[in-house]
Amino acid sequence: MANPTKPTRQDTFRVTLTVDHENFGVWDKKTGGDVDSNELKYRPGGMRPLQSLGGTTTPANVTLQRDYDRIDDHDRINTLLRKAGKVRATVHQQPLDFDGNPYGKTIHWKGTLKRVLVPDVDSEGNSAAMIEVEISVDEQEGAVAAA
Repeated sequence: MANPTKPTRQDTFRVTLTVDHENFGVWDKKTGGDVDSNELKYRPGGMRPLQSLGGTTTPANVTLQRDYDRIDDHDRINTLLRKAGKVRATVHQQPLDFDGNPYGKTIHWKGTLKRVLVPDVDSEGNSAAMIEVEISVDEQEGAVAAA
């Protein structure tokens, strides 16, 4: 019998950012966005087994990175810097097939633009100059698979 799963790779997603209704395009790297819970465990009387009662959930912040475009990003970097801590932002993660075509449901994280990091500078370096933003997530709409 064939394996019913369809594994994929980390490079088969399109991640985009919208800040204060302005599209900031496709990003190369995304970390975070996981959801954790404050679990509550309860031990009933009569030596019955421990029970997990679940708990409230908290989404982790999302951090995005990409190569700093000296034309597009440089023209808008001051906009991002001014808006940090003040405006809404949305991150969209769309799965892609191996040909780059979108499929399935997009995952969305919504929150406040928390941090903007302009590229580090090193006169002796030759690494890619990266821009980084962090979103303080307060709402997540995940892609839910049918049971």
